[in-house]
Amino acid sequence: METLAISSSLFWVALAQIIMINILLSGDNAVVIALASRNLPARQQKQAILFGSIGAIVLRVLLTFFAAYLLTLPYLKLAGAVLLLWIGVNLLSSHDEDGEMDAHSSLLAAIKTIIIADFVMSLDNVIGVAAAARGSLLLLLIGLGISIPLIVYGSTVILKLMKRFPVIITLGAGLLGYVAGEMGVSDPVIGGWVEARAPLLHHVAPWVCGFVVIAVGKWLSARSCAGSEDLAAADVVKAEESAR
Repeated sequence: METLAISSSLFWVALAQIIMINILLSGDNAVVIALASRNLPARQQKQAILFGSIGAIVLRVLLTFFAAYLLTLPYLKLAGAVLLLWIGVNLLSSHDEDGEMDAHSSLLAAIKTIIIADFVMSLDNVIGVAAAARGSLLLLLIGLGISIPLIVYGSTVILKLMKRFPVIITLGAGLLGYVAGEMGVSDPVIGGWVEARAPLLHHVAPWVCGFVVIAVGKWLSARSCAGSEDLAAADVVKAEESAR
């Protein structure tokens, strides 16, 4: 690792670039944290945001040092894209009934989802920060430190907005699908073919994946709600028969 002098203009230019990158790239991570914790009680929401963010940042520190190598591995980004699609559908299809689950289990599930999704979504993000740091360990650490409050504060704000405007939940899940589409078409296994034969996929795949996540998630949510209503109706019938 190189050491850039704090007094040099290059250091401050690089720091400004890192701050801007973190502001631009922390949004999708904040969205997934808000989505994963939205059905928890208020106290558990704060815990999920805090512990999920800490776990994600620790993994991001490790990922920063190995991201350049990991991004060259075949099928890794394709697997990450599939995982993000699944997470997006799962987060959208879950509804308020999840709040009836054991709070401890729900909290752990939310933290696990946050860490996994952030890890996958950070594969590309950390490359930008690492490049801007120009090999400076100090700048890397500063960049990671800046990302913590951005993600925690951003997810808290988005969570409040989701309560007022539920459509943000759908848009957030669609964003995960969009990121998955971008990631999938850039995998080393198919990236060369896409560039040479179908460059339009870079623009089409993200939107298609976003719409797929929303469509499948909504369908599963509707089916789950219909099943719950059927069970409730059956319970009412049984109660009336017992009363007779």
